[in-house]
Amino acid sequence: MHAVNHLLEFWETQMSESHRSSNYFFRRTPSHYHMMLLVMSAHYNNQNLSVEELKTKLFYTSRPKSSIIINDACKSGFFYLQRTDTDKRRKHIKPSEMFIKEFKDYLSILKEISN
Repeated sequence: MHAVNHLLEFWETQMSESHRSSNYFFRRTPSHYHMMLLVMSAHYNNQNLSVEELKTKLFYTSRPKSSIIINDACKSGFFYLQRTDTDKRRKHIKPSEMFIKEFKDYLSILKEISN
């Protein structure tokens, strides 16, 4: 029961932070959260994830809606697009340094709560 109270407190703290924070942005919908996990998984596994691959992998999210979320994440500074050397039309999606730090903080707090 103690862990549940810590998790509830953590959630409330995360949601009360600035609406510009990644904590708020990526918890709007399951699609936002899933996108965050896909991008960070690719980042930590040193894989390139193209915008088109990301759109395809998102469950139950239309391609236009996926584009809107990606664009919003880039405008907010959480992700950026990197052109490939071989095909200038293809872009990889990468997390910003700011977002990587926020994500690491998020994971460490979750790990602390689970212990």
